[in-house]
Amino acid sequence: MEIPAYILESRRLEHLVENQTTYRAGEAELHFFETHERAEQVMLQFSSPVLANMIKGRKVMHLRDHASFNFLPGESLILPSDEIMCIDFPDADLEHPTQCSAMTISQDKIAEVVQVMNETIPRLDKKEWEFMDFNFRFTNDLGIYQIVQRLFFLFSENHSSKDVFVDFMLKELVIRVLRNQYQHNYELDTHLDRQDHRIADTIRYIRRHIDHPLKVEDLSKKACMSLSHFSRVFKQEVGCSPVEFVKKERIRKALNMLKNPNCSIKEVYLACGFDSRSYFNRVFKQLNNVSPKAYQEQQRSMTAIQS
Repeated sequence: MEIPAYILESRRLEHLVENQTTYRAGEAELHFFETHERAEQVMLQFSSPVLANMIKGRKVMHLRDHASFNFLPGESLILPSDEIMCIDFPDADLEHPTQCSAMTISQDKIAEVVQVMNETIPRLDKKEWEFMDFNFRFTNDLGIYQIVQRLFFLFSENHSSKDVFVDFMLKELVIRVLRNQYQHNYELDTHLDRQDHRIADTIRYIRRHIDHPLKVEDLSKKACMSLSHFSRVFKQEVGCSPVEFVKKERIRKALNMLKNPNCSIKEVYLACGFDSRSYFNRVFKQLNNVSPKAYQEQQRSMTAIQS
């Protein structure tokens, strides 16, 4: 993810800490922030829910009910309205400014999309979709990455139909974020407390055997469902196909292993169920927009900076 060059060229540099460039469209605003010197305890607050995307560099975030954490490129953060952020910029300088975006979306627009989801895409657990009223941090998947990058262009485009274009993309963004949060519940095992739930049992099986070949046909048999019924129910409940879920689980394990600088790439991809490095590299980069080797080097650099 990157700020388009024409935006950087047209901006005015007025502040070295959180220099802000803002675009408006319909019921949303897009803010780009750049910080060119080290700073601590910078406060930021928005009156509407906000999606923050880290683009370059590193921030240390201090939020209520959260331990302090590094906010890194490829990650996003959803914050409810009026949430106060306290931010440190330990690495920023003139040569390597920290860059991030913050997109605010009106409560009315979010409520409109949520209502449509509840009417047309009901959850299998019978609960209603609700936009989170808590801080939610996640790694961008390819869909969210592409939408946000597209919105960067649309917000800054001088087009008579800009508001309409942005409105369509915001609706998809909200749906994908809610789906992402719902799937995140599975990743945290919050949906796996019903022992008789066949999808939950399948997810447990996938995680226990993530280093083995996992065919959808075999998974459907273990769930005692036909292949077509299993695939449909799994996608409805989890938010992605069984094949996509297995890939994400393999990469989730790989991300944890790559934080260890002593793990070789071969050790990682074999332990995560990939049979070739080229396929592992392709899937990893598709989901994280960076190669496994580059990610491991980033983690090594972060560890060195903090030590």
